[in-house]
Amino acid sequence: MELRQLRYFLALAEECHFGRAAARLHVAQPALSQQIKQLERELGVSLFHRSTRRVEPTEAGRHLTDYARSLVAEEERARAHMRELATGRAGRVCVGFIGTATYDVLPRVARTVRAKLPGVTLELRGEILTPRLVEGLLAGVFDLAVLRGAAPREGVRVSPLRSEPLVAVLPSHHRLAGRTSVPLADLAGEPFVIHPSRSRSSMYDRVLSACRRAGFRPDPLLEVGETATLVVLVAAGHGVALVPQSVRSLSLDGVTYVPLADPETVELVLARRTHRVPAAVEQVASVIEDCVRD
Repeated sequence: MELRQLRYFLALAEECHFGRAAARLHVAQPALSQQIKQLERELGVSLFHRSTRRVEPTEAGRHLTDYARSLVAEEERARAHMRELATGRAGRVCVGFIGTATYDVLPRVARTVRAKLPGVTLELRGEILTPRLVEGLLAGVFDLAVLRGAAPREGVRVSPLRSEPLVAVLPSHHRLAGRTSVPLADLAGEPFVIHPSRSRSSMYDRVLSACRRAGFRPDPLLEVGETATLVVLVAAGHGVALVPQSVRSLSLDGVTYVPLADPETVELVLARRTHRVPAAVEQVASVIEDCVRD
């Protein structure tokens, strides 16, 4: 039993006339009759009562009608789904986000993908350090990763999203919290809350490099994995911090974000594997680029 035969059967069952059914199917009437007879032979049952004036489904034909409609509809849904997969309108995409992009980029991407690509199943994971994101890309855990400009790795390509300034995060009661901007050198001697050291986080080296250009090395350092926890510890008075400006969207009581008098910037990039990138991944990548650049 072939789907073509089921389509022919349904057309005849609905039209109850060989001529009209053949015209609807754009086939010759003898070809339609032959396919129906072949289907009846395969099933071992008569599907239609035939007369010179009318064709009517038998009891077996009426029972087959529901099955045929279901099978034909499933086949049409499968074809539509394959077309959506081929064009990137369907599929599953997993995106990882660096902690500082979790608060402003992730929600925007989730809303936009849901609106523009409803057939795509999106898995979003936030508050992940850059090295883990790159490893996850190479291992196939993530399809895309929004991170701070990581060093190029074989098998991974990056495209720039935005450059944003670092801002100082100060306890609200801090002596410099009321300033419109603060020279970074004025934070020398303060304890710093910072992302994890060296290969575990890209922000660690960026913060220390900025402080070095300002003429000091912060000490002591309190290392924290999650950006939200970092800001909470600043609010609790454990020190000050430098974060990308987008972290302002993480509104917490007890902290003040103050621009630096001499701007220091960090880059946000989108990373993906270089080979065999599914169409749905490219579609979501375009959404991320549009969300960030807008």
